[in-house]
Amino acid sequence: MKKIKLSYTFIAVIFSVIATIIIVSKCEGLINSNNSENESSKAIDLSLERIIKRGKLIVLAENSTTSYFIYRGKKMGFEYEILKNFANDLGVELEVKVMKNLDDAVDDLNEGKGDLLACNYTITKERKKVISFSRPYLRTSQVLVQKKPDNWRRMKTRQWKDSLITDPIELAKKTVHVWKNSIHYTRLVNLMDEIGDTIFIIPESGEVETEDLIEQVSNGEIKYTVVDKDIALVNQRFYDNLDIDLELSLKQQIAFGIAKENIQLKKSIDEWLKVFLKLPLYKFLKHKYFEISEFTNKSQDVYSSKGGGKISPYDAIIKKESKKIGLDWRLISAIIYQESKFIPNLESWAGAYGLMQFMPGTGARFGVYPDSPPEVQIKGGLKYISHVYNMWKNIPDENDRIKFMLASYNAGAGHIIDAQKLTEKYDLNPLVWKDNVEVYVKKLSIPQFYNDNLVKSGAFKGTRVIKYVNDILSRYIEYKTAFPE
Repeated sequence: MKKIKLSYTFIAVIFSVIATIIIVSKCEGLINSNNSENESSKAIDLSLERIIKRGKLIVLAENSTTSYFIYRGKKMGFEYEILKNFANDLGVELEVKVMKNLDDAVDDLNEGKGDLLACNYTITKERKKVISFSRPYLRTSQVLVQKKPDNWRRMKTRQWKDSLITDPIELAKKTVHVWKNSIHYTRLVNLMDEIGDTIFIIPESGEVETEDLIEQVSNGEIKYTVVDKDIALVNQRFYDNLDIDLELSLKQQIAFGIAKENIQLKKSIDEWLKVFLKLPLYKFLKHKYFEISEFTNKSQDVYSSKGGGKISPYDAIIKKESKKIGLDWRLISAIIYQESKFIPNLESWAGAYGLMQFMPGTGARFGVYPDSPPEVQIKGGLKYISHVYNMWKNIPDENDRIKFMLASYNAGAGHIIDAQKLTEKYDLNPLVWKDNVEVYVKKLSIPQFYNDNLVKSGAFKGTRVIKYVNDILSRYIEYKTAFPE
């Protein structure tokens, strides 16, 4: 009898333990679920806040005439200028990362490598499953790009038109090259069903740019491609032997891509676009990039990231002299653009002159005078940069060392050394720039700090130096992606 009671008692204990485990597990699951929801909600709520806190909006863009390109060091492009205005409204800088492979665009966006996707991206049901879109800022249709006959100029319009495809049905048994992950590929697949025949579609990877395919048609390397009409119209100015009259789709909407969890960013840009798209500035930008050849032609210039792949007329000498001091030539180019926009005879109101904007006393020390030729200016400028760079050998992190160098080049090393001393005094790290020395560079405009006995070089506007450093580093990042080695 005792054994039976013990068995019942044992079983009861077991059930009790199991019940307790189940209840605890459910509670923990509920707690974890709530925590997960709270963390997710927090991440969503803070997405826009993080952008503002870090002071920059990061955009993933393609290197194209209408999206983004660099001309003589200056950033241009229809999508770029729209987003530059949006960033200004947010009170942050705009940083562009040029995508080398559009196949990675959605993954890069969802992995947080950028805040917005700007590559003439068409809104589709499939794409909306994986990312969100901003309010549309453009509507366009798809067109067939084909080459006119070689002797078309000597022919009547009717004659050369007769040699072209003028009806989608005529695409049967033709070979068309398009980006595999584009809406153009999908459209051609659907078109085959509509015409009841085969179109030989050659899928291109995202590394092949749309404008490269247009050029290949013009050169006779491929027969046909399909692109958005707005892009075709711009490129027809460069290749007048192309015909783009055959439309293959209805009007479709172009917008900026946004990661689905970035709800606050989507809300912010949608509200902003609602107002911006009605402004004369938006109409001017459309006119500027799609109708005024003076601007669109710049994308094909030799000193364009899209055209000749050169930053400035001084690339060769900058590369040569930069190599001597062990610094990236694109960083030096970013400094020169910031100082003079590559204008060799520029003179400021304060008396600074030339490509590197030397003050008279400093310029003379390095053999650079107002009438020195560009090569001498660059050589002297690189010697000075090397001198300033070597002052900061004790900075362990290379990126930090460059920031100290840039700040010293702009403000003079004395002010930066003062900020270092204050940083150490207030128990921060004098060998780290961000959130450390940078903090006291800003504070050197406040009497409490510039009157400190540690400060030897007096007061100055530190916010200008911070902006100078950030502007150059942002441009340097963009030069590295737009002008790869």
